[in-house]
Amino acid sequence: MSETNGDLSRNTATADGVEAPLAQWLERRLGRGEPVAITSLGRPKGGYSAETWLVDATVGGTPERFVLRRETADPPIYPTQVPGLEVEVDIQYRVMEALRRAGGVPVAPLVGYEADPSVLGQPFFVMGFVEGEIPAESPPYPSEGFFTQISAPARHRMIEAGLGALAQVHQVDWREVGLDWLIAPGTEPSVETQLAVWQRYGEAELGGRAHPVLDDGLRWLRSHAPSPSPVVFNWGDPRPGNIIFDQGRCACLTDFEACSIAPPEVDLGWWLMFDWTMHEGAGLASRPDGDPGRDEQIELYTKASGQEPGSVRWFEILAAVRYCYIVVRVMNRAVAQGHLPADQTIWLDNPASACLAALLGG
Repeated sequence: MSETNGDLSRNTATADGVEAPLAQWLERRLGRGEPVAITSLGRPKGGYSAETWLVDATVGGTPERFVLRRETADPPIYPTQVPGLEVEVDIQYRVMEALRRAGGVPVAPLVGYEADPSVLGQPFFVMGFVEGEIPAESPPYPSEGFFTQISAPARHRMIEAGLGALAQVHQVDWREVGLDWLIAPGTEPSVETQLAVWQRYGEAELGGRAHPVLDDGLRWLRSHAPSPSPVVFNWGDPRPGNIIFDQGRCACLTDFEACSIAPPEVDLGWWLMFDWTMHEGAGLASRPDGDPGRDEQIELYTKASGQEPGSVRWFEILAAVRYCYIVVRVMNRAVAQGHLPADQTIWLDNPASACLAALLGG
């Protein structure tokens, strides 16, 4: 998604026929007794998970803006945490409903979920639009864009706010709000369970192909097993690029399809691993003033959560292993779609592999 939340590529054409049925669906779901007309649709230029549409509409003649997330026909990007739990927009919507009930975690206002694929071709949900800015990932936000243009104290407050929001996610009483459906029957939520879920997924995607860096990562993880931490609700994909910021505060968290019940360090490791890819991994010689480094970010999370995280490096390497598996999946999908030749080697040589190798050598 672009760094400014409303700055998406625009498409005022029919947009593969969704306008009329979407307008009818919105009329029914909003339940205001007012006609809905779609005035334009916009889509971000990237993304590998569900389709995202920015919807400008009039409701009873009054302009309103919504966001549509529609499942793709491709296999899901992330591994299945629970057998049968594979529709990523369903996972996202149910999680966001639970987080709104819990309070404290900023998520978008929800309009509704539609499981019937006959309406728009795939299951989808609609939520309200949230104003703000999203740190760009291409080019990396520390090198270009609004993050480089704000003051050093504002940069610090922004990252501190993001880590504070992550701590809020981890403080959700997941049992109380009914998120226990994220635990597969007959299993106990733990870091070992997560490692097993991701390894099964990765091995299936590799299909017998050798990935030496991943093998090194798995050996390291097994030989440096961390002490267990109490499990919490995990966001799954915590990073600045999944936060809408408004004047330095977190106005909205997005993208919960990789969520799980696991130790909080699983999320923290992902945040820190991704931070590495946006800085050292992107070749930046230094951070912009005010942009906190790894150790300071761990301190900020500790302050916000009130809990001292353990074995952080182990969870950063777990995150890099997960990232490598995701790239293999994405490249397999690209081959299946005819976008890449079958003999491509991006699945092996890519920024995720470079990240894992660097963290193992650090």
